[in-house]
Amino acid sequence: MNIIDPDNPIPKYLQISGWIKDLIQSGRYERGGILPSEVELARICQVNRNTLRQAISALTAAGILRKEKGLGTFICAETPLAIKHQLKSISSFSDDLRELGIKENTKIIKQGAEEAKEPVARKLILGPSGRVVAIRRLRTGNETPFIYEESYLPYHTFKEILEMDLTGSMYQIIFERFHVTLARSDQTIQAVNLMGRIASYLNVPENTAAFFMESLTYDENNIPVELLHSYYRGDKYVFEVELGRYHIRDHHLQDDKT
Repeated sequence: MNIIDPDNPIPKYLQISGWIKDLIQSGRYERGGILPSEVELARICQVNRNTLRQAISALTAAGILRKEKGLGTFICAETPLAIKHQLKSISSFSDDLRELGIKENTKIIKQGAEEAKEPVARKLILGPSGRVVAIRRLRTGNETPFIYEESYLPYHTFKEILEMDLTGSMYQIIFERFHVTLARSDQTIQAVNLMGRIASYLNVPENTAAFFMESLTYDENNIPVELLHSYYRGDKYVFEVELGRYHIRDHHLQDDKT
């Protein structure tokens, strides 16, 4: 039995964690039951114990397994919850959790004023030597980390925000305390692998799959007010998009006539 495909570019520990997850979902390993020992699993998968431990750590961080010192590794009784984020209106992490009845917590990692780097200054339409309020936060629910965020706001407009409680919805603060209407947001999403400090913040092994979203939010005068970089754990988030009616584009019709 070959669990590991040597020609597969996916890291070995991720192949093993996917295999264990499939066994749990198929009912081979019962929820609430105990996994075989690390020695036995390493033998079955034909890998060293360090690789096997990486796979177990990834599943533990995802809430699929739990380790009890001196007893072993157990399959969690409940399937880990995935949060659904709808991409049809501006909404916050607080809104997503409130709908599910999950207790939200936000840790401020760093906040302050700084000179805007070129990409940030360009997107926020700041002048030379433009400054921003930079706020870096870790968003958790029921003590599980879900999102790492880096928020950038024009300093001259939002400098007082640094004196406020930033553990809730930033959108709510901008709307209620600064009386800024959030009219629209341009968002781009791409798949990434988490590395370094961000993987550490989200409590997952390096190279874990995730979503990166850049959101540029505008006021009702079409002026950008916030640039937000968010890293979503791939095992904890689902994005839902609502699409309208299909229309045949004009150039298709023109091509048919030629």
